[in-house]
Amino acid sequence: MAAILIVCLIGVPWLGAVLVWLAGDRRPGLQHSLAVLSSILTAGASLYLVFLNQSQPALAIPMGSAFGDFTFTPDGLGVFLAAVAAVVGSLAVIYSVDYMRGAAQVGRYYAMVLFFIGAMIGLVLTSNLLLMFFFWEITALTSYSLISFYNDDPKAVAGGLKALIITQLGGLGMLAGALVIYSQLGTYDLNVFLANHAQMDPLWLKIAAFGFLAAAAAKSSQFPFHTWLPDAMEAPSPISALIHAATMVNAGVYLLARFFPAFEGVPGWRTAVIIVGAVSALIAAVMTLFANDLKRVLAYSTVSQLGYMVYAVGAGGIFASQLHLMSHSVFKALLFLAAGTVIHAVGTRDLRQMGGLGRQMPLTQVVFILGALSLAGIPVMNGFWSKELILEAGLEHASLWSYLVMLFTAGLTALYTFRVVWLVFFGEPRSHLHAHDATPFMRVSLVVLACGTFTTWLLAGPFARLLGTTLPFHHFEFETTWEVVFEVLTAPATLVALAVVALGLLAWWRREHLLSLQKRLAFLQPAAESAFGFDLLNQIIVTITNALASGLRVTQTGDLNWNIFAIVTALAVILAILAVGV
Repeated sequence: MAAILIVCLIGVPWLGAVLVWLAGDRRPGLQHSLAVLSSILTAGASLYLVFLNQSQPALAIPMGSAFGDFTFTPDGLGVFLAAVAAVVGSLAVIYSVDYMRGAAQVGRYYAMVLFFIGAMIGLVLTSNLLLMFFFWEITALTSYSLISFYNDDPKAVAGGLKALIITQLGGLGMLAGALVIYSQLGTYDLNVFLANHAQMDPLWLKIAAFGFLAAAAAKSSQFPFHTWLPDAMEAPSPISALIHAATMVNAGVYLLARFFPAFEGVPGWRTAVIIVGAVSALIAAVMTLFANDLKRVLAYSTVSQLGYMVYAVGAGGIFASQLHLMSHSVFKALLFLAAGTVIHAVGTRDLRQMGGLGRQMPLTQVVFILGALSLAGIPVMNGFWSKELILEAGLEHASLWSYLVMLFTAGLTALYTFRVVWLVFFGEPRSHLHAHDATPFMRVSLVVLACGTFTTWLLAGPFARLLGTTLPFHHFEFETTWEVVFEVLTAPATLVALAVVALGLLAWWRREHLLSLQKRLAFLQPAAESAFGFDLLNQIIVTITNALASGLRVTQTGDLNWNIFAIVTALAVILAILAVGV
């Protein structure tokens, strides 16, 4: 049964993508229906698969001695992330029925969304490194297509290209790591590698470890690749929710958590992971304070929250990292979809033109505030429990300086969260904007996600048991939700964190009395707006890549026969390299 569900989880959204495309844009009603039906069936199958979890492969496709079996293993980590991708993805599709109503090229939109969801599910369920890389690349391609969906907008096209090039650069690290593993162990099987990594030469293991770290940092928009995700905000808002909460950026965190047992002993690797996470969390939080674009605020926030997850992996808090990934997927999808409702209604993303919208959009205001409370780490909301577990893991197993950085970032998170809520929904209107509240299909997704911000933390215990019973190479301490609750509520670090969060809220509330401090910190604004100089670095990478691509255009003769010959020859060379593992 598990094998059938795995096939359905990848096949149904991909089949749905083809059917939506074939339906044609002259029948938008049929396209909406097919997309919603495909996504809901996928979500239902993913939840069913959670109960059929196992640590052994449920599906194996023989591919010969060169590549071994293409295996799919529904262990706890895989089925959890498949469910996140499918459920949040389905809510984004349902929301899109109203958001994309009347838009052009709806077929292309839904086709890419469904391909995206299927690829992410395949990525987390496969236990073959080569196949994982295949799905990894499909998520990059579909995200590029969706970010640049409005292809008559130069900013959208530039944002899509930047995302594609930066994530592809990281993908080279993953491919190098997979080839190194094969050359050392003669297998692409993930679980065989985790069981026998100690047999690898330490130098080659280190190369694989840092190659995977580069791949994860690029995919999850972490330092120093943290600039592509904010530029991806030119995509439609449901796509922003999909990328930030359900699919693309979660893949990097998943990669680090999945391979942690093999890489934790590599000298310097955990320290590097901690540095990447802590620096990403801090600088993204600072950039958020100076942003005036509603979607960019949420994008910087995503980079910062992913920094928390990466930091937790470096500190050995795998459960805390994955629990926060689940919490974040819910409240960030809610925030992006609520923000999309605001933008859809008022026609602007500029916070300086908003204000007082809560009176015209009461439901959107309520659900956005719930998501914001979770983001800020206010007690009872799901983000509170997972964030506290991350901070406790950092205090116990990471350096003190990194813990203090993450603690300070928690205060900044509360500050910028309160700021964006106030600028959008409270105070006096700063321009004449006519708004309307969420439409019916939007309401369905918003209400479901809002309920999730209250309730998903109750799954902490079952989630810990799911991971502990199906991941033999990882170690998890908790067994029940109440053990998690007790751990958080009795830890002295929780009171410290809550005090810092309260200071962040107070700083915005009493901002008129802190004008002198604001003036002293004004020098940070130019640096924050340029991503502390790394935007230039990432742009140089993009420019060099484009220049190389332009130079290679001379190889395109326009002769179909020669083009096919070149493609087949290149494919043969690549397959030969993969077969010998060099």
